[in-house]
Amino acid sequence: MANPRLRLLLPWRNFSRRDWAIAAFGFIVFIFFLSLISDSRTSTKTNAPLDFVDLTLLRNAEDQGAVCLDGSAPGYHFRSGFGSGSNNWVLHIEEKFGGGSSNYMERQVRFSGILSHDSSQNPDFFGWNKVKVRYCDGASFAGNSQQNETQLFFRGQRIWKAVMDELLSIGLSNAKQVLLSGCSAGGLATLIHCDDFQAILPRDATVKCLADAGFFLDEKDATGNRRMQSFYRDVVHLQGVADSLDKDCVERMGPSQCFFPQEFIKNIKTPVFLVNPAYDFWQIQHVLVPPESDPSGIWAKCRLSIQKCTPGQIEILHGFRNSMLKTLSEFQPSKDGGMFINSCFSHCQTGITETWHSPNSPRINDKVISAYGGVTIGVLPVFVQTIAESVGDWYFNRKSVKQIDCPYPCNPSCYNMDFTRR
Repeated sequence: MANPRLRLLLPWRNFSRRDWAIAAFGFIVFIFFLSLISDSRTSTKTNAPLDFVDLTLLRNAEDQGAVCLDGSAPGYHFRSGFGSGSNNWVLHIEEKFGGGSSNYMERQVRFSGILSHDSSQNPDFFGWNKVKVRYCDGASFAGNSQQNETQLFFRGQRIWKAVMDELLSIGLSNAKQVLLSGCSAGGLATLIHCDDFQAILPRDATVKCLADAGFFLDEKDATGNRRMQSFYRDVVHLQGVADSLDKDCVERMGPSQCFFPQEFIKNIKTPVFLVNPAYDFWQIQHVLVPPESDPSGIWAKCRLSIQKCTPGQIEILHGFRNSMLKTLSEFQPSKDGGMFINSCFSHCQTGITETWHSPNSPRINDKVISAYGGVTIGVLPVFVQTIAESVGDWYFNRKSVKQIDCPYPCNPSCYNMDFTRR
């Protein structure tokens, strides 16, 4: 199923791995041509359309050492809640990479999906205060070091603290209900900071965390190499991430291994909900079959569209799905946890209305018993809940939500990205 709005993911796909590499290895050639932003600059107010929200740059960022890779001020977008949601908050850590500089961030972004103020698009959280935290540090707000040779600043942990302090000062400190969410690298940041986030909020507040497409697997690629393991090792070392990671995990396994959620999620005390496609296109393209593992181009079409995979390749993708489900099997029994694991060739699904909550949003089937005259005549798959409805049921304890989809291509409600249509 295709949708023009989802084409917005195409630039993200092209640049995400490059930007991660930038953060890991310091290959930011353009960094020396950026103009620095003064610490007195705080917002860029304009006459924004209803769904668009202006960028606010962090006050006194340089004084706190809370700066992006190039030393510019980090930023966020804030929209006030209303009605019964006035004391409730949704924070969403973005999935896109800003090139390590707020100089290149959009001055307005559209609040949609989980950030929408429209009750028809966001039934449970529409009236809440909304914050989109921009990403410019390269290590999920976990680093705290500086690369003197290249004048790069790895200050993610400081950015996190400074942004939280500012949000607390404008009302977050009075929150009654809070949901910390994020997608991709932002989803990983959500998991890393989940317990620390709860600790800074009122004791009587309901605080939960939602990680969308942030459950990166420690899997071998098509050539048998663990490239993500090597990549994480470089990021953790270069950015000084160890102090931000789960202490028990670090003592047991070392810091680089504890950048993988599968190694520390069981230690998170705050309730967590995981949204993840079992055929996550970013992980397929960068973990399972990165370009360097396929020099002959056998996977070229399959990497860009699951509909163009051969039967043999589909079996390998099923194996990747099985690895994800096996890894999640330890998390699944969690009483307070929830999950929505669909079988779509997608990535981030909570920030876009079409995949979060709409008439055509992805759903996971419930088995409905068909009976006539008291006699069972069959079991029918009925695709029932959207991601938004599932997250709402979990957050408000309406029911337990542990939804796992059947294997591809069983789900006709999926938005399967096709990067060959460009």
